[in-house]
Amino acid sequence: MVNPKLSHRASICYRPIEPSDREILEQIHCDLFPIRYESEFFQNVVNGQDIVSWAAVDRNRPNGRSDELVGFVTARIVLAKESEIGDMLRYDPSKPDQTLVYILTLGVVDGYRNLGIASSLIQKVVKYASSISTCRAVYLHVISYNDPAIRLYKKMSFQCVRRLQGFYLIGGQHYDSYLFVYYVNGGRSPCSPLELVTIMVSYMRSGLKTVAAKLYKNEDRKVPKWPKCKESHSLISTTQHRRSLTAECNGCECILNHYDSYLFVYYVNGGRSPCSPL
Repeated sequence: MVNPKLSHRASICYRPIEPSDREILEQIHCDLFPIRYESEFFQNVVNGQDIVSWAAVDRNRPNGRSDELVGFVTARIVLAKESEIGDMLRYDPSKPDQTLVYILTLGVVDGYRNLGIASSLIQKVVKYASSISTCRAVYLHVISYNDPAIRLYKKMSFQCVRRLQGFYLIGGQHYDSYLFVYYVNGGRSPCSPLELVTIMVSYMRSGLKTVAAKLYKNEDRKVPKWPKCKESHSLISTTQHRRSLTAECNGCECILNHYDSYLFVYYVNGGRSPCSPL
């Protein structure tokens, strides 16, 4: 891997983060992030306590630094039913063991960026999550002004599902966060295209039933009976019944645009319209 900022050709390898990495791991977190992490966090990372991690190292790095971190990613397994994206995920509540993988931190030191290291680290997490049969998604937060990270996640097919107002408090100032999700092992959003179509059809059927009920009710109120009509074709415009449909899909608002439609009816065996011009 070649980077103009490096004086040598990089040879990037990946391995788990180890206890010997703690000092440099803390230093990189301090350099890269405006948020300060507790000592307990680093203790859990290097010892693998409820946290999985990968380190990127440059085997061609000179001066005995060939095993020093130049990039890292840390993540944690959480229960789907207890996660903050439970309403954004379609999962079977009868299976309480379903899980998610939450990416805690991801970083690459200056001079080693644009070498594909961050993408490779994310792929490690996705592959790991996919290997867990109960896992349904990988998710993470990114501060709203971090455009390079946002572009990276979108490039890697993560879906931005929510914007969280004032999620971060840094230096006394609040910043928004974007929530990104990557579905694995059949996990999916409750607002999938198929479900949107189902919702639309359901509303259409409900609307037609309501219209039909009103028409029959109006017919029953008529005192004079309509004369029988021969077989006929009728075209009834349902424009007056059009509406904008808003379906709440478990926290994900899905808007169905309204369009005009026509209802065609073919009468047989003496069937007729109660609104006959005759």
